[in-house]
Amino acid sequence: MSEVLSNDQWLEGAVTTVQLTVLGALLALVLALAFGLAGTSRHTWVRVLNRVYVEFFRGTPALVLLYWFFYALPLVGFRFTPMLAAVLALGLNVGAYGAEVVRGAINAVPKAQYEAAIALNFTPFQRMVRILLPQGVALMLPPFGNLLIELMKATAIVSLIGLVDLTRVSKNLQSSLGDTIMVFSVVLVFYFVIAQLLQLFVRFAERRVDRMLGRRGGHEPSLKSVAAGAPGAGVTG
Repeated sequence: MSEVLSNDQWLEGAVTTVQLTVLGALLALVLALAFGLAGTSRHTWVRVLNRVYVEFFRGTPALVLLYWFFYALPLVGFRFTPMLAAVLALGLNVGAYGAEVVRGAINAVPKAQYEAAIALNFTPFQRMVRILLPQGVALMLPPFGNLLIELMKATAIVSLIGLVDLTRVSKNLQSSLGDTIMVFSVVLVFYFVIAQLLQLFVRFAERRVDRMLGRRGGHEPSLKSVAAGAPGAGVTG
């Protein structure tokens, strides 16, 4: 037991898992905001871009994307490091779900807010930045928290292209030490602890946003439509 718990490989694996989670989440956030806002555009061609991205990457397994970036694209001259291939695969996949969350959150802002902004002669950019997006962020955060944890758990697939994450460390230790139950119990605890830390971060962000908007909690609009892009929701928007 002591050999399993005191092994230095756990730290290396945890650092890789956290690094992948952070980088993948940043890419997913940028894509979610860009394509989510595109989905609310008045221009048909912009909305088409949203649908193409969302439907393709939401309907493609992250593992297949990972293999495509790491094994297939080098055959036509595009080479990626294992880390970059993993970040791209995870970010593109989760970003597609996030784009639907953003689109749903913006559409969930009460219509009266939008009409008031028009009455105040706000430009479309001002309406989005000053009225719709700040209120939409409060609706986005809970489903974004779920997607962040899903992304963290999905990092387990990167062991298949040689990255030494927590899953790869657990397999290595299981093979060398033979203590299957203890090794996989430890890796379960690692993933659980990271997930709880991520959830605490999201809840902290929720409270900050609520205070900024003058809310005291529990009075937000329904998140039903906002979570349409979450994995397993079965809603295509």
